[in-house]
This record gives sequence, structure tokens and C-alpha cells, in this order.
Amino acid sequence: MSDGEFEDYGGRHVPEPLAEPLEQLATAYDEVAGTDEFQAELRALLEDFAGRPTPLFHAETLSERYGADIYLKREDLLHGGAHKINNTLGQALLAEKAGRERLIAETGAGQHGVATAMAGALLDLDTEIYMGRKDVERQEMNVFRMRLMGAEVNEVTRGDEGLADAVDAALEDFAENVDDTHYLVGSVVGPDPFPRMVRDFQAVIGREAKAQFRERTGGLPDAAVAAVGGGSNAMGLFHAFRDDDVAFYGAEGGGEGTDSDRHAAPLSAGQTGTLHGMKTRVIDDDVEVHSVSAGLDYPGAGPEHAMFREVGRAEYRGITDDEALAAFRELSEAEGIIPALESSHAVALAADLAESGDHDEILVNLSGRGDKDMARAAELFDLS
Repeated sequence: MSDGEFEDYGGRHVPEPLAEPLEQLATAYDEVAGTDEFQAELRALLEDFAGRPTPLFHAETLSERYGADIYLKREDLLHGGAHKINNTLGQALLAEKAGRERLIAETGAGQHGVATAMAGALLDLDTEIYMGRKDVERQEMNVFRMRLMGAEVNEVTRGDEGLADAVDAALEDFAENVDDTHYLVGSVVGPDPFPRMVRDFQAVIGREAKAQFRERTGGLPDAAVAAVGGGSNAMGLFHAFRDDDVAFYGAEGGGEGTDSDRHAAPLSAGQTGTLHGMKTRVIDDDVEVHSVSAGLDYPGAGPEHAMFREVGRAEYRGITDDEALAAFRELSEAEGIIPALESSHAVALAADLAESGDHDEILVNLSGRGDKDMARAAELFDLS
């Protein structure tokens, strides 16, 4: 990989006004983020503010039920309730070092927006969040949390009023305010350096999990499983194992089924295209982007995931809304852990892999907790 390219994917496919700011950001990242001073500051924030390290949990009931040992990397226990804080702390600290006074971000499920608001409040940076109208409606509590921490939340009403439209609005803001603003991208998507930068900030997940798994079992898992929208939590888990004999599986938002015209599974049921400044896998134009999970409701995926699929390093499967909802309820009842709907897709895929008998030890990134999805779950489940 060079110049932000992952084989045939990635790169910087952007208008001329964004080319120089992105080059400056890449230079700043390459020169600053790897220094001992920066890493020490970030490590302190991750430990003292975010709550790292997160534990590795053996899901005994699920393991007995499906015939393989299933382990959960508990990113849901981080401050804010999701893995997103790993990246926002890293990027916000970098923005502060670069003299930026303002953060902007896009968000779908709201967790990235919340994590950006947290980092902005912590480092005293003005923060503005773009969020599609339909996501504002289904993630009302996360919108309140962002505003409570001083962030301005802009409701995007263009297009499908979802995550992709929020990204468009944030990119436009960035192009107009490059001198004082850092665009804090929430996933391993967009033009270079964002895919590799977000991956590196999220790679702490896999590094911890690898050490914890070795300490617990004496070896490595047979498979690593994570949900994939843009793909940050998955790449954060996969990166530490990329040279090991560990199979990678990504659970995409299958919606009504990847053979239908309503899903969010570009890796397993899409095509190659250009989106938001990157060459990657995208959903066909005649498909409505849909997932029960707002965080997976995105028409593309990170270019490194597209490369992993192309070379056969990872397998990506669409998990339907019904399968994810069943896993959401099953993990809650079986283990006393309420997962985010995004993470529920990974749990569903892990259970399927375990039941198939192909893997004896499966590591799942439980990327977020389900607090944000309670209102939606209450509509769908009759527990009376």
C-alpha cells in the first residue's frame, strides 16, 4: 500500500480544493501520530478517559448452544458505549496539535457523533455534527447527548436523509472551512489519509484482543468476526491478525436480504465504484440502501475491506434485519449483554459460523451497546 491505495482501491478522488488540505493532513499524521509524545498522550486518554483496556468475555451459554467457543471483545464497555471513542480521541488530539479550532463529523447511529462531541468537549474544540433526518428521528437520545456536550447538530434533509447524505454535507463544510476545521471521519472510508488513519487509531482493539486471547487460551482464535458498515470496528479488530492464520468475517447489513432491492451490503452484493473520495465497493444504483441498524446504513465500505475481499483475505456476508434482531434478543437473554444493532449482525454471523462447525474458537468484536437502540427494540419486541 502506498499513497493511500490498497491494491486497486482507495486513493484520493476529490475536487481540487480538497487536494491540498488532505495532503497537509496526511503529512501531519505521518509526522506527528507516530511520535512517542503523541502516543503517550493518546494512551493516557484511552486509559483514563475512554476506559481501556476493555475485557475479553467468554460467552459460555452461546458457546454451549452453538458448539464452539465464542469470545466477545467488549468495546461496548467504553465511555460513550462504543468503539468510536478510540478514533475520535486520536483525531481530535491530532487536530489540536495541528492548530485546528473546530471539529466537524458525520454520524448515522449517533455513536460517532457522541464520541466526537466527547472529544471536542474534552479538548475544548468547537464541534458540529451532520446527521440525516431519518437517523435523527431514530437516534433521538444520541442527538440529545451530543447537544448536552455542546455540539451543534445539523439535520440533513437532502437525498435519502441518511448517513451518505450526512457525509456529503460534512465534506462541503470541510471544503469551505479548511483553514480552521478538521473533518473527523468516523470510519475507514473517504480519501487518504482517513482509511489508514482511522484503522490505526482503532487497531488498539485487535492488539488488546490478541494479547488477551493468548493469555486466556495459549493461542489465537480460528476466526475474527465484526460488523461492517464503513468498517472501522472490523478493521480495528482484523489489523493485528492480518499476518496470522485467523479467518476474517465481516457481517454487513443485509436488510431484507442481499438478493432483494433493500440492503446495505456493498462487499457481498455490490460493485466497484467511486464514493466520497475513494475507490471501493458500492451498492448498485437500483438498490435502496437499508438496514435496521443506522450505523450500517451506508452505500459503500472502506477500501481496505474491498481489497481484503478481492484477494480473499476476508469473507463478507449480508445479515438480514430479522437475523440481527434475533441475535440482539438472544445475546440479551443468554448472556445479560444488550448489544447495539450493529454488533448484533456480528453476533448472528458468529453463531452461524459456530453452528456450521468450521471454527472451534471465534472472536467477535462487540463494538457497541444497545442503549441507543432501546426505543427501536421496544417497537419491535412485545415483552409483556
